[in-house]
Amino acid sequence: MPELRFHNSLTRRRERFVPLDPSHVRMYVCGPTVYDRAHLGNARPVVVFDVLARLLRRLFPQVTYVRNITDVDDKINARAAESGEPIAAITARTTADYHADMAELGALLPDIEPRATAHIAEMIDLIERLIAGGHAYAAEGHVLFAVASYPLYGALSGRSPDELLAGARVDVAPYKRDAGDFVLWKPSTPDLPGWDSPWGRGRPGWHIECSAMSWRYLGETFDIHGGGQDLLFPHHENEMAQSCCAFPGSSFARTWLHNGMLLVNNEKMSKSLGNFCTVRDVLDKAPGEAIRLLLLRSHYRGTLDFSDAALEETRKDLDRWYRALERVPGGVGDLPAPVLDSLCDDLNTPQAIAEMHRLADAAFAGDAAAGAGLRAAGGIMGVLQQTPDAWFERLGDDARAIEALVAARLDARAAKDWPEADRLKQALLAMGVTLEDRKGGGSIWYRRKPAHS
Repeated sequence: MPELRFHNSLTRRRERFVPLDPSHVRMYVCGPTVYDRAHLGNARPVVVFDVLARLLRRLFPQVTYVRNITDVDDKINARAAESGEPIAAITARTTADYHADMAELGALLPDIEPRATAHIAEMIDLIERLIAGGHAYAAEGHVLFAVASYPLYGALSGRSPDELLAGARVDVAPYKRDAGDFVLWKPSTPDLPGWDSPWGRGRPGWHIECSAMSWRYLGETFDIHGGGQDLLFPHHENEMAQSCCAFPGSSFARTWLHNGMLLVNNEKMSKSLGNFCTVRDVLDKAPGEAIRLLLLRSHYRGTLDFSDAALEETRKDLDRWYRALERVPGGVGDLPAPVLDSLCDDLNTPQAIAEMHRLADAAFAGDAAAGAGLRAAGGIMGVLQQTPDAWFERLGDDARAIEALVAARLDARAAKDWPEADRLKQALLAMGVTLEDRKGGGSIWYRRKPAHS
């Protein structure tokens, strides 16, 4: 088995991954807050950690992948008040939308997908442990974590005390002992969701939810915790602090992985800039596999710039790969070592994609083994999951006519009838078809997916 190495956000260095139990790897990833459609930024960690889960399952006998659903949150409450729609209806609908959108991107479901509202008892248990250990205190119906009680607070994010306070965007409240103390439990008015607790009717703070659900399904200490860079502070910092204090001697997550931010046309995505894109918006433009591959073209820790031009380029790459598979029909082979080695090197998906291009080149030359390897690489990357016929079927009823024109042009070129070959090329261009002539003969064609097809 190749050596698996990750950049651990906690130690800020690349390390060899050694699971607590070599027979069972356990991973937790922060999931969605279900109040609206998922946007492209939400999709990036889903795709990244889906590839990681596929890789881990290839290398280890058992993997438990947990990704939560946050279905109690002030954003949900605000959306219900604004729309008049019941909270239960909002969370049920947006959870279903989330599952549908992520399935379109080829993401497999996690092994366990706990909902926050089903784990209130575990949250109360954790809070009671923190109070008993002197790490939390009750005040005016709230329970707060005492940041000063945990000397290692800030170790994950690497921030100074002043930076921690500024970045936390803390609410100033007279019942807090320290401005940086964060809420574990807060009171609920009759119009808000609430549960009975030793501190009165209320609801959990955001951070305690993930600590409770990871503990419930993965134990006090587990192997990998993942999420977006935007969650590093305060969410993940607070998770680690409260979990380590609730279970003295534990280390919570041993390896922390964070994916970088997503830009749209080189700008931060925002509604005010008019570049806010939901996954559903982009699925109306391109197939899910193309969106997935674009999300993997940049290294997961780097910034990813999403644009229509990049999406079209990625779709063309998939067109080419599917054309390569047409040349060498067959089954799935062994995963090529260069692809596996790339993924084991801190999930280097750009390098894995470069190796897939080399496999496609060889498949075009008639190398059946390369085609089988390309299919295997597609399996671990979550692409090339259709037959070539199914992939190209999306182009519409005139695909066969295009194929006939491409074949006629190849015949004209072989006969050195250059005027006829040029006429046929111009006809294809007028149909929105781009041709790529290959060394050694043959052509690949691409066409933009029709809108609303």
